[in-house]
Amino acid sequence: MSSKSDEVFIGAIDQGTSSTRFLIFNVKGQIVASHQCEYENHYAKAGWVEKSPTEILESIDTAIAGTCRRFNSLGYDASQIKGVGITNQRETTVAFDIETGEALTNAIIWNDVRTKPLVRQLIDEAGSATRFASINGLPITTYFSAVKMRWMLENVPEVQAARERGTLRFGTIDTWLIYKMTGNYVTDVTNASRTMLMDIKTFKWSQECMEFFGVRESELPEIRSSAEVYGKIQDGRLEGIPIGGCLGDQQAAMVGQSCFDAGEAKNTYGTGCFMLFNTGEKPIFSKNGLLTTVGYQLGPDATPKYALEGSIAVAGSAIQWLRDKIGLIVSPAEMGFLSDTVDDNGGVYFVTAFSGLFAPYWRDDARGCIVGLTQYATRGHIARATLESVCYQTRAILEAMRKDSGTELRRLRVDGGLTNSDQTMQIQADILDIEVVRPEMRETTALGAALAAGLAVGVWKSEGELRQVAQSNVTAFWSHITEEKRTEMLKGWDKAVERSLDWA
Repeated sequence: MSSKSDEVFIGAIDQGTSSTRFLIFNVKGQIVASHQCEYENHYAKAGWVEKSPTEILESIDTAIAGTCRRFNSLGYDASQIKGVGITNQRETTVAFDIETGEALTNAIIWNDVRTKPLVRQLIDEAGSATRFASINGLPITTYFSAVKMRWMLENVPEVQAARERGTLRFGTIDTWLIYKMTGNYVTDVTNASRTMLMDIKTFKWSQECMEFFGVRESELPEIRSSAEVYGKIQDGRLEGIPIGGCLGDQQAAMVGQSCFDAGEAKNTYGTGCFMLFNTGEKPIFSKNGLLTTVGYQLGPDATPKYALEGSIAVAGSAIQWLRDKIGLIVSPAEMGFLSDTVDDNGGVYFVTAFSGLFAPYWRDDARGCIVGLTQYATRGHIARATLESVCYQTRAILEAMRKDSGTELRRLRVDGGLTNSDQTMQIQADILDIEVVRPEMRETTALGAALAAGLAVGVWKSEGELRQVAQSNVTAFWSHITEEKRTEMLKGWDKAVERSLDWA
């Protein structure tokens, strides 16, 4: 019989758009302790979304403290945590001074659209939004880090002064956290692939892309794999524990969902919504509005896997908007009750394009609209239309993936906050007409980071072992509507999308 003191654990920092969590997993991939710290982003101007990098660090400390208290109360000690993985909101960009270690301005969040005029200018200069897609897999949009870096260089005096001193450093959130926790200036391949600056075939910073966006290689971190030791935590409750795994949040969910084979796909429903489709060892460059990205590289010598990705800017945040800005609901739980009061959407469609439409549309000029309202429409119809919105956009992404890959997806693995709603998942199955599979253990993003860290420090030895840990009991949803009804719903959605365009 082994005692509690013999058990080993892996920690995972999950730094998201609206909250930070620290979770501790056992070797079976089960959560032993966790704590979440919610926070508000700042909206200084219309279209601006930012956050103090210092506040992000404070949220990490709060989450770790809460989890460790719970962990200790169960009779365990932090010394039993053998490694910590990091998963983070991607594209969000921090500028800091390497001499002082302090941030130079607020982090620009991934869904910030202040760079829209700059994007138009850059597309004109490049001749096409996809000028560099054959190098970095991405179109020029407000979404990715390089454009945010360029904006900081042109508009933030502190950033300009740090460049003149030679002390300017840029990074995504993973880089900021690893630097502040270990003192090392690194990023992983999945986060680097979202900057528009990395060549996704060589995993090196692209000279051509850096020159175009005006960023210097000395201002960028070293690119590493997703599963290796980046350094040891220098102080606090986790002092001395190695940070050994790092993936952008959507790639982490891909690992946590055990999407290790080409043709497997997952969709994460959080603040935004993100579908990744494993394309195997070679990148597929989309002709249908999708992103080509790095799926993961589980070790310095491991073969990298690539993915096609489709992103929806607004998913769970639409429910927050209904609660906080409109007052339609008091709590997110009310969404299910309201939408259960109606049998369908009553002809109401809600295009949640608060900051434009992402894949496969890529329309920065789109804005949110609710259409089809009559005196018959109720709060229930609007609630139902809100849930349907993300499901329609998911179908559009799935169709693009099918065209690019030549593969007919039969099953979609799902995770994230919205998947707690059976009704939303049933709507998704109705609209997709394929099996929608929800794991019993929903924290797949954090699990993916923990798996990468555990592999790096030797808790698990192979991808095969990770697959066994990641598998869990599932609930499957199948379509309950006719093809005629589905076609009618999709036609209404397409008309609603047309109404949302050309507003900005």
